[in-house]
Amino acid sequence: MTGAQMVSACSIAGSDSGGGAGIQADVKTFTALEVFGLTVITAVTAQNTREVRGTWMLPPEAVRTQIETVADEFAIGAWKTGMLGNAANVRAVAEALPDGAMLVIDPVMVSTSGHRLLDEDAIADLVGLLIPRAGVVTPNLPEAEVLAGMRVRTHDDMAEAGRRILDLGAGAVVVKGGHLTGDAAIDVLVDRDGTAEVSGRRYPYSVHGSGCCFSAALAAYLARGMDARGAFAAAREFIDTAIERAVGGPGTLRIVNPGGTNVRWR
Repeated sequence: MTGAQMVSACSIAGSDSGGGAGIQADVKTFTALEVFGLTVITAVTAQNTREVRGTWMLPPEAVRTQIETVADEFAIGAWKTGMLGNAANVRAVAEALPDGAMLVIDPVMVSTSGHRLLDEDAIADLVGLLIPRAGVVTPNLPEAEVLAGMRVRTHDDMAEAGRRILDLGAGAVVVKGGHLTGDAAIDVLVDRDGTAEVSGRRYPYSVHGSGCCFSAALAAYLARGMDARGAFAAAREFIDTAIERAVGGPGTLRIVNPGGTNVRWR
């Protein structure tokens, strides 16, 4: 099977040295869903589940050339952006991304530990250059508040924020409700046909990399030919398993486990 024949997806994101999020989580997710994973590295980070100790951005020319190189050989069914870091790299992605590409945007702005992952002056370029080209945008609640320009405290707020982001030009928006309280974690999809909700169990621990895993699963299902609503439902089921079987001890922070595979312990 050649590169032109494989079902493939490409993640444009930062590298997580702890293996729990970013490029590493995306490739694990693609593999679990039988999609060939390609990567464009935007940054190298020194991090674990508790903290980000350092971030080194790649120059925009490196990002642009990576995109052009993989696009020259592989028939890429979907592209996914994660950590882009700064305005120069947002613009590089916008310039190099092939016309008509199926694009999933995970608007990574701040890490779970509070480390900023997207410069504030890059948000305008993200909104103006990339979101209008997105098939799906997948903000969590803090990201949805920034993009929609409103507070999000209820499920009705989530739907309204999704509609506002949809008006920026995206094909569909999934507002992730993990930051709300309640027995269930509810995500809301908003598209031109209205809204749809999928709920899942809320676990008594946080999971590092869950947002990356979810958006990568969404991209993988889109690459396999599903529409946005079908990919949303399938990705939600996939992430539920990855969270339920997250790697870690009895503490409150674990690492997402794409595919729910067994991890060997000594």
